[in-house]
Amino acid sequence: MLHIDIITLFPRMLDGFLTESILGKGIDAGLLEVAVHDLRAWTTDKHRTADDRPFGGGAGMVLKPEPVFAAIEQLQTPGCRRIYLTPDGVPLSPALAQDLSRQQHIIFLSGHYEGIDQRIRDHLIDQEISIGDYVLTNGTLAAAVVIDALGRFIPGVLGEEKSLTHESFTGKLLDFPQYTRPAEFRGMTVPKVLLSGDHGKIEKWRHARQVEKTQQVRPDLLKQTT
Repeated sequence: MLHIDIITLFPRMLDGFLTESILGKGIDAGLLEVAVHDLRAWTTDKHRTADDRPFGGGAGMVLKPEPVFAAIEQLQTPGCRRIYLTPDGVPLSPALAQDLSRQQHIIFLSGHYEGIDQRIRDHLIDQEISIGDYVLTNGTLAAAVVIDALGRFIPGVLGEEKSLTHESFTGKLLDFPQYTRPAEFRGMTVPKVLLSGDHGKIEKWRHARQVEKTQQVRPDLLKQTT
C-alpha cells in the first residue's frame, strides 16, 4: 500500500478532497493511505512561526528551513520519495503519475507565499513537480492534483481498469466524445455508428474523433507521436 504524507500550512483544504469520490473510496478500501500534517506542529516559538522575510529583500515571505527539516526528518522512511510542489518543477504527466503510484511512501511538501528556503530544496527534496505553467496561492491544491492523478494508477482504485486505456493523454490523443441515453434529446441525436453494435466501426469512429480533437486543441501532442 502506498502511504502519502502531506506537509502544509493549510491542512483543512484537503478535508473534502480526501473523503469524496473515487479517491475517498480508495482510501476507505485501504488501497492507499494519506496523512495531512500542519507544518506549524514543528515550529518552536510561541507564535508558531513558519515563514520569514527573504534575505536580499523582495516582496512576500519564505518558508523557514527549521520546521520543514524537522517535519521531513521525522516523517521520512528509507527509500521514500520527497517531493516539492512548485511552478518551476518537472511537468506532471501520465508517465510520472504512474511512476509515483508504484512508490511505497511519498512526502509532499506544499510551498506557500514566495516559496521555501533553497537549503530545503538542496538537501531534502528528491523531486520537484509542477502541475502547470501558472501560480497558485499555495501548493496544497497542487498536491491534491498529483495525488488524484497517481491514485488512478493504483490497482482497484478505478472501478473499471480499462478506462485508463481510453482516457485523454494515455495514448498521446485527447478523448473521444461520449454519449448516453436517451438516443435523442431535444432534436439532438447520438451518432448512428454508436448505436450500430459494430465495435470495429465504433473504435474507428472514436479514433478519428480523437485525432480531430487533438489537431484542433493540442496539435503539439501529434508532433510527439511522429
